[in-house]
Amino acid sequence: MRGILISDKETKELEYILKRELEELLLDLTDERIDQVVKNLMIEKYEIVFNLYKRVSLPSDHKEYAFQLNQVMKKNKQI
Repeated sequence: MRGILISDKETKELEYILKRELEELLLDLTDERIDQVVKNLMIEKYEIVFNLYKRVSLPSDHKEYAFQLNQVMKKNKQI
């Protein structure tokens, strides 16, 4: 286990960066030109980034991204 001390400003910046990465991954997951094998790897990456995002965001904020991933996976018939 590792710890890190960051300021409120750094927390907001980290939250912003992680949120942008999650949105980019969601957008790419809806692209039909991307092979399913690549999408599976993108879902793994999404889960890692999402777990980091949960540590710096409010529960009401990260529920939105869990719901959106669920919707994308249903659309791709992953669930």
